Amino acid sequence: MALTDKEIKEFRKALDESARPLFFFDDDPDGVCSFVQLYRYKGDGKGIILKTGHQLTEDFVRKVDEYQPDLIIVLDIANVQQEFLDKVSQKVLLLDHHPILDLKKVEYYNPLLHNKDDNRPTSYWAYQIAKKDLWIGMTGSVADWQLTDLKKEFVKQYPDLMDKKVSKPDDALFESRIGLLARIISFSIKGSARDAMKCVKILTRIQDPREILDQTSAQGVYIYKRFQKYNKEYEKLLKSVKVSKSKLLLFIYSDKNTAVTSDLSNELLHKHPDKFVLVGRERNEEVKMSLRSATVPVLPTLKKALKNVDGYGGGHYYACGANVKEKDFDKFIESVRKQIK
Repeated sequence: MALTDKEIKEFRKALDESARPLFFFDDDPDGVCSFVQLYRYKGDGKGIILKTGHQLTEDFVRKVDEYQPDLIIVLDIANVQQEFLDKVSQKVLLLDHHPILDLKKVEYYNPLLHNKDDNRPTSYWAYQIAKKDLWIGMTGSVADWQLTDLKKEFVKQYPDLMDKKVSKPDDALFESRIGLLARIISFSIKGSARDAMKCVKILTRIQDPREILDQTSAQGVYIYKRFQKYNKEYEKLLKSVKVSKSKLLLFIYSDKNTAVTSDLSNELLHKHPDKFVLVGRERNEEVKMSLRSATVPVLPTLKKALKNVDGYGGGHYYACGANVKEKDFDKFIESVRKQIK
């Protein structure tokens, strides 16, 4: 069982009745595509992209005070702090697909509340609410390694963007044009929150995915150029990865490079599905990581490795993010190695 028809109608009604919604969303394609769909459906409101490690903290209360919304919508945020909810007076809707949080003062929409195996992306549920912009809902889903039941209608409408024979999410992500679009969006929102929001605002005005893929409009050209800027750097990093016989594929790079841990870990897992992939970026005496595996459960492995080290992390069963202090990183890696033998 997924989100119920009643829940989807409730969410849509709250959005319809709002005059001034404020959206907080994650800085990945799933979060962005979720926001773009609901913003285009509503045609009003303000969006704030979270560049804070998938956390909505009480620091963001000031954003609420500044904008004075009549409704707050939180999209694809893995960690929403109770302190934030306690300090805002507005109704808060949380649409998410990460492991369930124990929260009060929030209307919580998460398929995992109904079915522990249903973690379809937030952008999928945003499409169920908005019922428009199928290509945006599909882009966010593919970016999160899921095809979902949107695939059948999508390949009918956009046969040039994905072949109906594609059956694996990572093949869709790395071997189709809709997957390329997902990566373009991912790279276009790199950098500062200000630069990212400029790209997101442009995305809300794109009418057809080919505007970006084929650069057929000024907006599409802008997004594609942002992608090209970061893709050159990304390709250099990808080529520098060394693969050994070890079960653990470990790659660490410095903060002189743009943050692409999630993108790199996804592609390395696609290329090496037998590996446990850990990609980290050193910054401010910390290592910020993305962990992926097709065979070893990542979330329990991560939780165990985080014991007795200075760090935090979480995510999905086979895909997680984490942050560990450099002084404890070797200890953390040793625990991961022992668990995945």
